[in-house]
Amino acid sequence: MKARSLLIVLALIAVAAFATLNWPAFNASSSLSLGVATIQAPLGLVMLGVLAFFMLFFLVFVVYLQTTVMLDSRQHAKELRANRELADKAEASRFTELRAFLDGELKRQANQDAQFQAALLARLDRLGVDLRSAVEHSGNTVAAFIGELDDRLERGTSRPRGGAPSP
Repeated sequence: MKARSLLIVLALIAVAAFATLNWPAFNASSSLSLGVATIQAPLGLVMLGVLAFFMLFFLVFVVYLQTTVMLDSRQHAKELRANRELADKAEASRFTELRAFLDGELKRQANQDAQFQAALLARLDRLGVDLRSAVEHSGNTVAAFIGELDDRLERGTSRPRGGAPSP
């Protein structure tokens, strides 16, 4: 039990014990003034009746407050659940959009890589052709030089020793 509830129960027990112990005094009739009239009634019972009325009034008031709080709590829980579902759906759609974006970017990157690879292979082919051409040209040049040297050597061996070169 909460401290407040325990305090209220103890106060009610104290009032009930006081009324029980002083029951003859509570039943003693006395003259009571109502402002416009005077009546004969037991003052103790009138005060107990007023106390009971206010206790009942406050009990109804507490029940009303708790009921409204519970209803508000349920309404807030429903709204919270709806907002959570909405947030989950929004998050799921954001993940879907992110996945689609990443897939598109990966495809674009793959296409870019394929284009770069194709351009690189084409350039390597051109460089290979140019290199073969340069090697062939160098080979032809070397062959021409060797042929010229060979011709010179052959002409040089056909001339007499010590003589003038032949025309």
